[in-house]
Amino acid sequence: MLQNIEKAHVLIEALPYMQRYYGKTIVIKYGGNAMINEELKDAVMRDIILLSCVGIKVVLVHGGGPEISEMLKRVGKESRFINGLRYSDEETVEIVQMVLAGKLNKDLVGQICTFGGKALGLCGLDGGMLKAKKLEGEVDYGNVGDITSVDISPIKNALNDNYIPVIATLGMGSDGTTYNINADDATAKIAVALRAEKLMMLTDIRGVMRDPKDESTLISKLAVDEISKLIEDGAISGGMIPKLNCCVESVMGGVSRAHIIDGRIPHSVLIEMFSDEGIGTMVW
Repeated sequence: MLQNIEKAHVLIEALPYMQRYYGKTIVIKYGGNAMINEELKDAVMRDIILLSCVGIKVVLVHGGGPEISEMLKRVGKESRFINGLRYSDEETVEIVQMVLAGKLNKDLVGQICTFGGKALGLCGLDGGMLKAKKLEGEVDYGNVGDITSVDISPIKNALNDNYIPVIATLGMGSDGTTYNINADDATAKIAVALRAEKLMMLTDIRGVMRDPKDESTLISKLAVDEISKLIEDGAISGGMIPKLNCCVESVMGGVSRAHIIDGRIPHSVLIEMFSDEGIGTMVW
């Protein structure tokens, strides 16, 4: 009986959050261990279906770095990274498209459907969703793209038909060139274009910590104007910088809150959405 009462308390705690986010759009960047470990993958998919079942509009954006690297290895092509970005010549982009928009995207759709959800696989090429140009700079990254515009019509159509859009991040240039798009960057721009209520980024760390080596120093709430100082102090470095830049971009673009959460914790999405304590770091 006590266990049943505790379960009831969990649901009661979740109720105001369900009411608050009913009909709102949540964009989730899916990656890291949560995308590789089968148990964690199942937990994320079930979380997404539950959100959808209580009336929250969920958009799932995914990368697929390990899977792409594995396929390149199979065909005898070496993965090459420059400043954390995969160098993408034409052959690499073909493989990225095959893996991201093909098997990986459809596997995620199939998993959601297996658990009783409704999902629709999309990529940035569909309906001209993600328009892009070649990423400019001192370094040539090949056909890595910088998003110039987002057409949300394909996403909106899927949501209006009660599907969960599952989006692979490829973009198209004005001349028809296919570009490999960084998934974090695409997630932020999609969230802004959709005027999403929340952006959630699943990572392999607890969140932002004042001391990166000490998880007890986790910063649960972080204002946009505090981030530059933390970077100067060295608390934020490496791969966390671009993720936080995406959070800043989304919040400055009108997204109410952006969250960096630990995808290694089962059901971290539900914990963040429906509990008073939340999880990870919230950027506002």
